[in-house]
Amino acid sequence: MRMASLSSGSSGNAIYIGTEETHILVDAGISNRRIEKGLKEAGLKADDLDALVVTHEHSDHVQGLNVLMRKHDVPLYATAGTLNALRKKGILDRCPEELIHVIRAGDTLSVGDLRILPFSVDHDAAEPVAYRFESGGKAAAVATDMGHFTEDIIFRLKGLDAILLESNHDIRMLEAGPYPYPLKRRILGDFGHLSNESAGKLLTEILHDHVKKIILGHLSKENNLPELAFETVKWEISAGACPYKGTDFRIEVAKRDEVSALTEF
Repeated sequence: MRMASLSSGSSGNAIYIGTEETHILVDAGISNRRIEKGLKEAGLKADDLDALVVTHEHSDHVQGLNVLMRKHDVPLYATAGTLNALRKKGILDRCPEELIHVIRAGDTLSVGDLRILPFSVDHDAAEPVAYRFESGGKAAAVATDMGHFTEDIIFRLKGLDAILLESNHDIRMLEAGPYPYPLKRRILGDFGHLSNESAGKLLTEILHDHVKKIILGHLSKENNLPELAFETVKWEISAGACPYKGTDFRIEVAKRDEVSALTEF
């Protein structure tokens, strides 16, 4: 399996997951031009995509969806709630109906040689999900946009070889920052976003000896710093109840305007 972040942050998200045979894009929250450019850097073309799976309907996850689907005939998979929300926004108006597929959290689907498991997360969207991918005995996940983590989420993230995990904000930066109070409450709430500290705590629940790569993603431009996310997560791992140190694993921070190195596992 292989994974690369084409873009990840509060302004746009698109993550590539694939094998030699099957190529999946998780979210299309950047322009189609940037998606094509990012895939090219990863050695692929948009026409190679076998599916686009969408986590939820917020613009930083779907702004390139319409053009990508129509230009490259990419099948779309999303929950009924997400699809209804996209239709209300007019985003699917020009997309071929035969390319649109409804999925349900907890139900596995197969695309090529990839098994894809969407699972529920709590976020202020219609019916949001995160995704686990499996192929050839390997597993990876993309888990962002959740206000907190549950025992079910921990269970879904066990036994991974690689993960892109939300590390959205530093709590102190957010509290002292310029956002209006209602927006701060939303981000910090159970249907908001994971903080650096929460991301580290979640990792202590799922780490094991064979984790190959941890990518911290969906960082806030205003309420976080890449170095701060990196050091906080490492500290939480080292200070947590798990038998590991933060330096035991390959951890990188996804950038909003650069493609990450392609990780193979």
